[in-house]
Amino acid sequence: MLTGTPPPPQPPGTHMRQNPQRRAALLDAAIEVLAREGSRGLTLRAVDAEAGVPTGTASNYFANRGQMLVQILHRTRERLTPGPGELAGPLDTEVLLGRLLGRIRRERSVHTAVLELRLEATRRPELQAELSAFLAKELEENIAWHLDAGLPGDRMGVALVYFAMQGLIVDDLTIPALLEAHPVEDLLRVMVERLLPERPAG
Repeated sequence: MLTGTPPPPQPPGTHMRQNPQRRAALLDAAIEVLAREGSRGLTLRAVDAEAGVPTGTASNYFANRGQMLVQILHRTRERLTPGPGELAGPLDTEVLLGRLLGRIRRERSVHTAVLELRLEATRRPELQAELSAFLAKELEENIAWHLDAGLPGDRMGVALVYFAMQGLIVDDLTIPALLEAHPVEDLLRVMVERLLPERPAG
C-alpha cells in the first residue's frame, strides 16, 4: 500500500485465451458496481451492463461470482500500485504517504470496492482466506521495500504506519468531516516523525 511493490501475478481463474483488455475492462466495471451498489448489487449481469457489453460476456470470463470477487481484489492492487514517476527522485516517507493518499482519492471507487470486499469477506470464508493472504503479503512487501530503500524506521514502525494509514484512509473516504479539525498534512508529518525516526548511525 505504501510503496512501489511489484504488480501482482495473474490472479487465479484467468485464461490466457481470453482478451486481457476485455477482462480488465470487465473488472473495472465490477469495481464501479461494487463501490456504488455494494456487494448485493454485484452480479455478472450488472457488470455486463456497466461495461456496455452483451449480456453473458462476464460469465465467459468468470466462472462464478466468487471467482470474480477474487479477481476484483487483484485488479484493485493493479490500479493502486504507484507508477515509476511517483517513486522518482529522492525518497521521502512523508511525501510517499501524501502521494498514496492522493492516489486513493483519485481512485475513490477502487478503495471503496476494497472496503466492500472486506465486508463481504466476513460472510464468505473462502474470500476471507484469500483476502487475508493477499493483504499479509502486501504488508510484508511494503515492509521489505521500506527497509531495503534505507528509509527511516524499523519493521515495527512501518507496520504501525501501515495500520494507521488504513484507518486514516477509511475516514477520509467515508467521513471526511472527521478530519476537518486535523489537517492531513499535519497527521502525516507527525506520524512519520513519531513512528519512523531516523535510525542511529552505525
